[in-house]
Amino acid sequence: MSAFRLTALIAGLLLAPAAASEQDTALREEALRAMKRAATFFKTQVATHGGYLWWYSLDLEQRAGEGKATPTQIWVQPPGTPSVGEALLKAYEATKDKDYLDGAVAAAHALAWGQLATGGWDYRIDFDPKQSKRWYYRRDVVAGDKDRGKRRNTTTFDDDNTQSALRLLMRVDRAVGGKDKGVRTAVEYGLKGMLAAQYPNGAWPQRVSGKHDPKKYPVLKARYPETWSRVYPGTSYAGYYTWNDNAIRDCVTTLLLAYEVYKQPEHLAAAVKAGDFAVLSQMPEPQPVWAQQYNFKMEPAWARKFEPPSVTGGESRAALDVLQLIYQATGDAKYLEPMPRAFAWYKRSKLPDGSWARFYELKTNKPLYFTRGTYKLTYDDGDMPRHYCFKSTGRYPTQIEAWYRRVMQVPADKRAAAVTEWVRKGKEKRGKIDPKTVRKIIASLDAQGRWTTRGRIECATFNRNMRALATYVGQARP
Repeated sequence: MSAFRLTALIAGLLLAPAAASEQDTALREEALRAMKRAATFFKTQVATHGGYLWWYSLDLEQRAGEGKATPTQIWVQPPGTPSVGEALLKAYEATKDKDYLDGAVAAAHALAWGQLATGGWDYRIDFDPKQSKRWYYRRDVVAGDKDRGKRRNTTTFDDDNTQSALRLLMRVDRAVGGKDKGVRTAVEYGLKGMLAAQYPNGAWPQRVSGKHDPKKYPVLKARYPETWSRVYPGTSYAGYYTWNDNAIRDCVTTLLLAYEVYKQPEHLAAAVKAGDFAVLSQMPEPQPVWAQQYNFKMEPAWARKFEPPSVTGGESRAALDVLQLIYQATGDAKYLEPMPRAFAWYKRSKLPDGSWARFYELKTNKPLYFTRGTYKLTYDDGDMPRHYCFKSTGRYPTQIEAWYRRVMQVPADKRAAAVTEWVRKGKEKRGKIDPKTVRKIIASLDAQGRWTTRGRIECATFNRNMRALATYVGQARP
């Protein structure tokens, strides 16, 4: 190699890091501009009193949450107001640009305005002066209104509804240093309501409208019913102990965040109590997993007409999540003990096509399905309704089992410390974003500052893209 070529090669190698750094800086600036345009459009054109729905038509005339919505309504259930607020808050944390914090605070205020007297939230909040009178709010109680009448006052834990609202409020409270009295008051009231809604055995219901009398809810272990109806009975299930749609798991993650932010022992104690319920509600052999919901005898019970008494290959993963979370929080081996039996059940319950059923018949372990239209319970999967996932290849709790095996390789007296360190390192490594993904997100933003999906504006798309750009901006910080 000539001296000239060698010198040129060395110079190129020396300049390469600088060139890469310049490219990263340029892309970071593009990301910052895209974030600003998208957030400005959402805050000024899409928001209603600081809150959001699920999707909007391009002209903003049509709008919806889980159902059709009016111009005065916002949605609580993700990917609505709390999720958009979280995305804006992440943008603030990455940039320290107060405009993003203002957007997150506005979303928190919108939620606080619609907080119910029971401490939680309905799916929607309506700012229309007439329509809003259909709900009984915390602010009504504060004003001295003690007669609920027929107004709605049902805290909903289904679909991460109340939990997501509380998590945003807590994170905003932390971001502003506790200086926003309205946000702090909503947090304190909401956490108090969540604690009051917990049953003596550690479970939460899908929904709650009042206080529990502990004497009516003895702490029992899960058991099989002597008989159960194969015809939907139409009974009320909202008060049952509910794993369905991750209700209990989302309560646990919310309370663990509360303990992280406020260090109040009652928040950790309630989360641990839910871990105790995960132990209690594991079914005996031959099906040592979990049901979607249990009646007050701790027997699997009907919910909706397509959710029969059974064990579930779906929500059992949420119960395993809770066991993992509470072991990480306490280091108590009793939260590990149920896991191997559950993993063994998943292995022997895999269907010939490589999937798992959502529902398995009690004791026989036969997969259960329903017929389309008539909702007749059947063993045949040939005519299932399409609105609900009755089979899936992704049910096996692979990550939790791998985590469990890793834990068991550590000597017992060192496990708790090791797991604490894994959690810390996991938080540090989480969320690297590839520059190619960033460029794609930036390129998909239109001239008005909109990310469009299927010809409409979707909050889920905004949330995903804003969080990704914020993550990149943070990791590419000069």
